[in-house]
Formats: sequence, structure tokens, C-alpha cells
Amino acid sequence: MDEYGERVRRALTESGMSLRGAAKALSYDVAYLSRVINGKQSASPEFRKAVATVLRVSANPEPAAPDDEEQAWDLTRRVQASDVRGGTLERLELAFDELAMAYPKSSPEELLARVRKHSGYVAKLLDSKKTLAEHRRLLVVGGWLSLLGATVHIDLKQDDAATARLQTAATLAREAGHPEIEAWCFETDAWRVLTEGDYLRALELSRIAQSLAPANSSALIQATAQEGRALARMGDSKETYTAIDRVHALSSEIGEPDQPEHHYKYDPNKALAYTATTLAWLGDTGAEPYARAVIERLKPNSDPSRWPRRVASANIDLALVLISDNRLDEACDSVQKAILSGKVAPSNHWRALEVVKAVEARGLPEGPALRDAYRELRATDDL
Repeated sequence: MDEYGERVRRALTESGMSLRGAAKALSYDVAYLSRVINGKQSASPEFRKAVATVLRVSANPEPAAPDDEEQAWDLTRRVQASDVRGGTLERLELAFDELAMAYPKSSPEELLARVRKHSGYVAKLLDSKKTLAEHRRLLVVGGWLSLLGATVHIDLKQDDAATARLQTAATLAREAGHPEIEAWCFETDAWRVLTEGDYLRALELSRIAQSLAPANSSALIQATAQEGRALARMGDSKETYTAIDRVHALSSEIGEPDQPEHHYKYDPNKALAYTATTLAWLGDTGAEPYARAVIERLKPNSDPSRWPRRVASANIDLALVLISDNRLDEACDSVQKAILSGKVAPSNHWRALEVVKAVEARGLPEGPALRDAYRELRATDDL
């Protein structure tokens, strides 16, 4: 059998086509095709063109295999070759950090546009020539950007897009050998299903995230916090308090981060907001000092439109605990500030609605005004 006939035989095997099916597709006689494959007849130029079109077999002979020394040098050249310009990866990594720090204060729509821009650039660079080290760095920054994009999609209640980006982030994380990104993917999905009311699934996902997260990592702390939130929604007070204690212990071990506003770097001060929400869901009045501490620490001025989103959430937490303590006027004031601030993301509308319904259930005169404000909030975000 000659070299060309062998290549045609391999192509037939790989394509799964039968000899008769291939002959029909090529518009040649089965016997002729058989003779070419077995080296008993030379293939005509027309036949070679047909084979190239149908079976993707080049009409030209394959180049001779290089010797061992040539292969070794070629591998070295390929590993060291790169079309990625100096400083490009550093700028991408810095851009991601800036986006992660902008997350608490930026509108989801604005942030998503910036994430898309940088993610597209990463995708282009992945198709370029680069070193193995550069390739891994691209996978890592691409994973972080996909994770942040998924978080913003969740804020916007865009579940399909969020799921796609989470799957992309997890795939890139596994390819790069970066367990913290993968852990964050499960933690983020835990928050998504928690906002949809699937507390048991949220608990399961948060525990998977903890099993993946490196020791003393921000992902481990946040996943533990997410477990506590799920337990609180399920009404398991004992286990919720245990989770709160674990979060405080873990966060005290890592100290102050160099970028406290970074969404993926756990600042011990975030434990205040986490504790406020978790205790408020349990109906524990101990949530009040935590919620007030968050508001006092983060509120830039008296203008609610300039609040970070965490302050709006803390006001919702405060309203919940004030209602449970029968301090209804204060509760109405807190939730109204949160709703009118414009800083309640769509993924948190359900939390604001819980307070509105609690006010209405008590027949308070503020109920209609709060319901109107809530409708306006929903209408604005649906534009």
C-alpha cells in the first residue's frame, strides 16, 4: 500500500464512512476506490481533488517526519514563541481588579459592558501564539472575568447568561488549575439559587465550594457565610450561629486585605454585613447593631443615591429586625430609604418585598406608599 492510499484509508476510518458510502460521495466506482486504497492503481488528479473535498485528505504527500533532535528544538521554539505583547497580561489583570473593586458602587449594566469588553479581548488572545505560562495567566484572568460577569448577570436576574458564564469560569479554572475560582463559582451559584428560594440547594452548593476552596482563602470564608445564610432561611438557628462563628474566626485570621473593596478579597468588615443579613433572616434582634455599623461605616453622605449597594442591603436588614421588634415607624423609614436609593439590585428585590409585605400585613398607613415605591423600583429596572 502506498502512502496516499494509507491516508485515504485512515480518513475513511476516522469519518466512519463505509467503502460503498465513500465511493458514492466521491462519485467513483467502489472497485476503483479499493484499488487506490490498496496501492494497485494510481489516483488520478480529479480523484485526488474529490477526496480532498469529501474526506479532507490533501492531494500532496505528507512531509517526512522530523528526526528526534529536530522535534526537540521545534518544541522549544513553540514553547518560547509569543505574540502577546509585553505588559498586556499585567494590564488585563489590573483591569479585572479595578472592575472587582468597582462592583459595590457601579450599576450592573455599566459594569457588564466593561466585563464584556475585556472578556472579548481575552478570547482573542487565547487564539494567538503565546508561552505556556502566558496561556495559563490568560485562562486565570478569563476565569475571573467570567465569574464577575456571572455575578452581574445574577444581579440583573439574567439566569441563562449567568449559568453560561459560571460554566465558562469553572472550565477555565479547571484548565488553569485554579481551585479558588472554581470554589467561587459554586459559592456564586449558591447565592443565585438562594435568591430563588431553593435553600437546600444553596446549602449544598456552598458546602461544595468550601470543599474546593484553598485554606485561608476568601472563597472559603464567603462560602461559609453563604452556608449560614441558607441555614438561616431554613430556620436552623443552632447551625446558623455556628456558621456565623466560623465566618468570624476565619475572617480574623486573614487580616485586612490590600484592596478591601475588591469583591473577591474578603474584608473582615464584610462580616458585619453578612452577620446583619443572617441574623435578620432568623428574626434575631442582634442584627440591629451590625446593620447600623455597616450603614455608619459605608454611608458617604445623606444622599441615598450615592450609597454603595451594601448600605441599601443593610437598611433592608435593619427594617426586617425593627419590624420583628415592633418598631414599625423606624422600619418603614429604613426600607423606604433602601428602595428610593436605587441601589437595590434586581436580585435583591425579593428582600425589599419581604419588608413591604410585612408592613402591609400589619395594616400600617405607610404600606401603600412603600408598595408604590417598590413598583417604581421594579419598573425602573425592567426598562
